Amino acid sequence: MKRNHLSLAIGLTLTLGALQAQAQESAAPAPAAEGEAVTLDAIQVTARKREETLQEVPVAVTAFTSESLDKLNVRDLGDLDAQVPNLTIYAARGSSSTVTAYIRGVGQSDPLWGVDPGVGIYLDDVYIARPQGALLDVFDVERIEVLRGPQGTLYGKNTVGGAIKYISRGLPTETEGRAELTVGNYGQVDAKASIGGSFNEADTLRGRIALASLNRDGFGENVVTGDDVSDKKIKALRGQLGAYVTEDFNLQFAFDWMDDTSGVRGAQLLEGNRFVPLATPMDSRYDVRNGMPNVNDTSMAGASLTANWRINDDWNAKYVFAKRESDTETNIDFDLTQSTIADVKAFYSDEQVSHEIQLNYDGGGRHRGVMGLYLFDGEAGGQVLNNFFGLLFGDTQGTVYTDSLAVYGDWSFDLSEKLNLDVGVRWTDEDKRADVLNRGYSDGTYTTPISVAANFDRTINFKNISPRISLGYQATDDILVYGLATRGFKSGGYNIRAQATAVPRSAEPFDDEVVDSFEVGTKMSFLDQRLFLNLAAFHNKYEDIQLSVFTAYDSNGDGTDDAFFGDFTNAGEGTVNGFEVEYQFLPTENWLISGNLAWLDGEYDTFMYAGLNIADEQEFTNAPEFSGAFNVEYRTALANGGRLSARLGYSYQSEVTATTEIVRAEVPPNGRPPIMQDGYGLISAGVIWNVNDAWTLSLQGSNLADEEYLTTGYNLNRALGVYTGFYGPPRQYSLSVRYDF
Repeated sequence: MKRNHLSLAIGLTLTLGALQAQAQESAAPAPAAEGEAVTLDAIQVTARKREETLQEVPVAVTAFTSESLDKLNVRDLGDLDAQVPNLTIYAARGSSSTVTAYIRGVGQSDPLWGVDPGVGIYLDDVYIARPQGALLDVFDVERIEVLRGPQGTLYGKNTVGGAIKYISRGLPTETEGRAELTVGNYGQVDAKASIGGSFNEADTLRGRIALASLNRDGFGENVVTGDDVSDKKIKALRGQLGAYVTEDFNLQFAFDWMDDTSGVRGAQLLEGNRFVPLATPMDSRYDVRNGMPNVNDTSMAGASLTANWRINDDWNAKYVFAKRESDTETNIDFDLTQSTIADVKAFYSDEQVSHEIQLNYDGGGRHRGVMGLYLFDGEAGGQVLNNFFGLLFGDTQGTVYTDSLAVYGDWSFDLSEKLNLDVGVRWTDEDKRADVLNRGYSDGTYTTPISVAANFDRTINFKNISPRISLGYQATDDILVYGLATRGFKSGGYNIRAQATAVPRSAEPFDDEVVDSFEVGTKMSFLDQRLFLNLAAFHNKYEDIQLSVFTAYDSNGDGTDDAFFGDFTNAGEGTVNGFEVEYQFLPTENWLISGNLAWLDGEYDTFMYAGLNIADEQEFTNAPEFSGAFNVEYRTALANGGRLSARLGYSYQSEVTATTEIVRAEVPPNGRPPIMQDGYGLISAGVIWNVNDAWTLSLQGSNLADEEYLTTGYNLNRALGVYTGFYGPPRQYSLSVRYDF
C-alpha cells in the first residue's frame, strides 16, 4: 500500500522506549468486555520519516505524551531524569532555568558562551544553542522525546550525546482549550491556560496561544537579608499560527517567550572556608548568607516559520527558518558568605539564526529517505566580573561567533520482508571565531585596567563527516532485533576565560570531540501485547573529551597557587559501555507496571594533565553506574463515568561524581576530591481523578522521604577555600484543578 504524507517534523521519533507514555495513554482505562484481551496498543510513530509501529523503530528513544507527563508529575525537563535510562539532567549551579544535561556519560556542565552543549535541546524542531533558559517548563505540550546516543543524519544540528525534543500541542480545527490552577507547599501557585482553533469555516487559518505563570517561595532564604533563594518566578508564553493555503502547502508560524526572575539558588558549604573561619556550614541545605544581590534573571524569546509542501505523491519539502535570543544577569557568591572571597557578576547574551531545507521521499516501495541542508549563525557573548578577596578585580568579556553549514541524509532500504538497512551521513563545516578581552582592574568599579590576561581575535575551522548505519531484523511479528553504528561530533573552539599571561596554552584552541557509538538492541512484546520489553547495549569510544575545569595558578611568582581561572581542555580518550532495560506490563485492565534499569561504565583511557596521564585518578562526571525507576499504577473507571488513577514511584541512582574539577590526590596542602553524591532513592506518588470530560483533580507528591542529595557544586578549595554543593529539591506536594473545553 502506498504511503503518502506531508514532510514531518525533524526527528519526530517515538519508540517502544515510550513506556510511560504509551502505557498511560493507550491502555484502555475502562473495563474490558468479558473475554476481551487486555493489551497495550502499538501506537504509530514516524521515527524514520514514515509511519511505523513502535516495534518497527530500531533506535533508542523514550517519549512521553502530555497525559503521561501529568501522571509522572513532570514539571520541567529536570523531572525526566529518573524516567529515562542513563539520562542526568538538572538545573545548573546557581541558576533555576539553566540546564545541565548528560546522556550515557556525554554532556557539558559549563554554561558559558563559547562552549557547545553535549545534549541538544529542541523546541518545536528548533535547536536551542545556549543552556540559559533551556530547562523548559512543561505546559501546553504534546509530547517530549529523549533520543539516546549521537544524532546527526536526521537532525539539523549534530549533537554528540543525544537530543531532548519538546513538542508543543498542534493546531486543532475545533475550538479547544484548558485552564489549570496548582497550589502546593512552599507557597506554590501555578496558573496555566491555552486555547486554539480555527478562524474560519474552511479551517484554512488556525491558531493557538498558551500562557503560564509559575511561582513558588524559596526552599531557603538569605539569613542576612531575608530574601528567598531557590524560589521560582517564571512567566511564559507560546503561540502558533497556521495557514493551510492548499491541501499540499501550508505555513506554520510559532513564537515563544520566557522571563525568569527567580532568585539565586541556595547552596551549602560542604566544609568551612579557611579564609572565613567563623562562617561554618549552615544547618539547612538551602539557606545562605550571601553578600551579593539576589538577582538571577533570564529572558528568552524565539520565533520560527515553517513551510510544508507536498510536491507530488512521493516527494515532500520542508523549510524551517528560526531566530532566537536570550539575556541573563546573574550573581554568583562562590564563598556563600558576607566576605568578598569570590564574588562574580555575569551577563550573558545570545542570538542565533538557523535555516533548514529538507526533502522527504516515500514512494511506497522498498526504499525511502530524507535529505537536508542546515545553516546556523550564532553570536554569543557577555561579560563576567570577578572580585577575589576585595583585592583582585578582573573580567572576562567578548563574543564567540559560530557559522555552521551541514548537509545530511538518511535512507532506508527493505532488503527483504524482514530485513531493513538504514544508512546515513552528515557533513559539517563550522567556523568558530572568538573575540576575547580579559583584563585586571584597579578596583571594583572595573573602570581602570591595570593588566591584560588575554586579548585575541581568532578563528578556527572544523570539518567532520559523521556516518550512520543500522540493520533491523523483524524476527517475528513481536520481536525486532537491531544493530547500529554511528558517529557524533561536537566542534571545538577557544576558551574565553583564557589566562594567556600566566598560562599561555589557555589561549590556544581546544579540539572537537567525537563519539563512535556501537549499539545492539531488541524491541519485544509478549503475552498478547500485555508486556513490552526494550533492551539496548552500547559501546562508545569517546575522543578528545572537552572538559571545563577550574585551574589554580601562581599569580605573583611566590611559588604558591593564589588565584584560579576557568580552564578548558581536551582530557583525552574514554570508553563508555552500558546496558538499558525499559519495560511496561499490564497484568490486568486496572494495573500497570513500568520503569527502566540502566548500567553505565565510563572510564578514561587517557587523561593528559601537566604532561602526565592521570586517567586512573579521574572519574566520568554525571555517570552513575546503576540507575533506574519503578512505577506502579492502579486505574479504574468510576460508576459516574469518571476515571481514577493512583501511582507510586521509586527511582534510584548509585554514587556519582558531580563535578569535572581535576583534583590530584598528591597535590598539597588543600586539595579536595571531586564533589561526590552517594547512592540514593526518591519516592513519588500521585492521584488523578478525571471527574468527567471537563474537570480533573490531581494530587501529586515528589521526594516524599525528603532525601538530601547533591546535584552539583564548586570545588575551588586550593585557591579560594570554596567547597560547596547544590542540592536537589526537597519534599513537595501540590493539588491541581484543570478544566478542559
